[in-house]
Amino acid sequence: MEYETFAFVYDAMMDTSLYEQWLDFTLRHTKGKQNLLELACGTGHLALLLAKAGFTVTGLDLSEEMLSIASERFNEAFGEEDNPICLTQGDMMDLSEVGTYEVVTCYSDSLCYMKNDFEVQQVFDEVYRILEEDGIFIFDVHSDYKMTECFPNFSFHNETEDYAFLWDSYPDEAPLSIVHELSFYVRDEDDRFERYLEDHHERTYPLEHYLRLLENAGFSQVEVYADFTDEAPTETSERWFFVCHKEENL
Repeated sequence: MEYETFAFVYDAMMDTSLYEQWLDFTLRHTKGKQNLLELACGTGHLALLLAKAGFTVTGLDLSEEMLSIASERFNEAFGEEDNPICLTQGDMMDLSEVGTYEVVTCYSDSLCYMKNDFEVQQVFDEVYRILEEDGIFIFDVHSDYKMTECFPNFSFHNETEDYAFLWDSYPDEAPLSIVHELSFYVRDEDDRFERYLEDHHERTYPLEHYLRLLENAGFSQVEVYADFTDEAPTETSERWFFVCHKEENL
């Protein structure tokens, strides 16, 4: 399963400054709203910041390993008895058991892990269904520029006393897709390094295609921004942000 091994070195390898930027973007676009569902919450970095900022947070993730780390993080921050963040293991393509929310977020290009646009459409449909009237759905994805100009032949290597991490990216078979080949060398109890391999496949679509899928789901008012700013995307923007409004029934 993707992220099974990755979960244990995920925090060390992520740029933690991004979480503050996701928080700031959320705060700017959700004024007056409180009840929030974070899809693909991972190890809980952003959920913790959102809770401290005043949101009532539920975090959903497919990976039990990620959620276990998130739970430990929240208990350490708040105490086990006072932890206000609810965690649930599940697939964002089926939100039938999670309730309704004023805000739903899906950051860190998590939607790019959907296998095809049918799955993306299913997520959009599910989010629209569980959003309250006047609710807001915010997500980000890699731009077409990021997929074609930045990721191909990308290479990142990192090592500590306890692990080494190698990340290499190559074009995948589908249009605007990439495969990240991840290699981990993790020190075990016998002081030996064990090797783990994982392939992560990501795919994006033209901006106009996302807008069509959102319209199909029912979102008639959508704003698109770039790279954590409130500016419109350019040809060299690397991350697109979508702010989608579910209109009130009159």
